[in-house]
Amino acid sequence: MSGVASKVLFLLNEHSATEALLGDAFAENGFDIDTFVVVPAEKAHDPAGDVTFPDPLGYDVIVPLGATWAVYNPALLDTWVSTEMQMMRDAAEAGIALLGVCFGGQLLAQAFGGTVERAPRQEIGWCDVTSDRPDLVPGGPWFQWHFDRWTLPPGATEIARSANASQAFVLGRTLALQFHPEVDADLLKVWLADDHGDVEGVGLTHEEILTRTDELADDVAVRVRALVRGFLTRVAGHSLPS
Repeated sequence: MSGVASKVLFLLNEHSATEALLGDAFAENGFDIDTFVVVPAEKAHDPAGDVTFPDPLGYDVIVPLGATWAVYNPALLDTWVSTEMQMMRDAAEAGIALLGVCFGGQLLAQAFGGTVERAPRQEIGWCDVTSDRPDLVPGGPWFQWHFDRWTLPPGATEIARSANASQAFVLGRTLALQFHPEVDADLLKVWLADDHGDVEGVGLTHEEILTRTDELADDVAVRVRALVRGFLTRVAGHSLPS
């Protein structure tokens, strides 16, 4: 299909968890971008319910993004979370590459036979991540905001971790991330506006997190581009423009 642009679908599992820097990086690599809001703003306080997802076969890559809920929440698991997990399995079977972020990464773990549970310690803010595959997932400080952790699905290989949780695994043409590579200052300000004490609970202030975000902005921009190129070439098997 020479001359046809590759397409990526970002699944906004919560309306405020957007693609941000990840969208920029995919666009730089020649991808047309579609987004689908799973839980819109008006459903944020009652997120359970049936959802009709787009046909995954129309895309080369699908990226399920973050959310504030747990993927094992029974009300969600009985409705759209199970539907989205089946979508991920159908996509993987069809050879479509998957990149999961935080909630999206946990959803992939759960969809392919791993488990997700409450973590002994939450991670919020910029946390150091150690990587076995810096060509795929660059190490360094990545932004985190999560209370749960996964166990690896059968056949998956963990390639990155923090002091408190597994941070990345590869399974076929799937890469799951526990951290948030997409976060920039603008997105973080949206999240902080809805913070109900999570940041204070780990001994930080909004100002400290935003200052650190500004300090790391240039470095993160470089590492996000490297992560997306690594995913596309080494996991998804795409040929990219030079």
